Amino acid sequence: MSTDQKKNQGVTSATSDVWGNHVAVAGTPEGFTVRTTFPTNPDGVEVMLERWQAGTEEPPHSHPGDDMTVVVDGKMSIQFYRKEAGTLVPDGERLFLHQGEVGYVRAGRIHDAKYLEACNLVYVHNKAFGFQLPE
Repeated sequence: MSTDQKKNQGVTSATSDVWGNHVAVAGTPEGFTVRTTFPTNPDGVEVMLERWQAGTEEPPHSHPGDDMTVVVDGKMSIQFYRKEAGTLVPDGERLFLHQGEVGYVRAGRIHDAKYLEACNLVYVHNKAFGFQLPE
């Protein structure tokens, strides 16, 4: 094992500087902090490192672009919805994502998110991020 490999043993989301410098964002649910960059490529993606406290959740919403969530630590769930007779109706069974798993959501797809354990996530959004509540 090389010296670099030995130095990296035991590095986790709890000990890596990658997960530092998170900030709360006005207008987002309680228990959420983020560290993000703003890409200069108009056809690029926006990447966020998210932290969610256990027991927190996001209400049903959608995003203007496709997204991908990688669960670095923790356990979360996602419920998809469809509009029916002016109300939101669950569309399929609730999905559960655990450490090391990846979830994808299509642009405009209404969904919620519940953070069953404290979560560290890598969130990738196609082009600029947006959070839209259903009408």
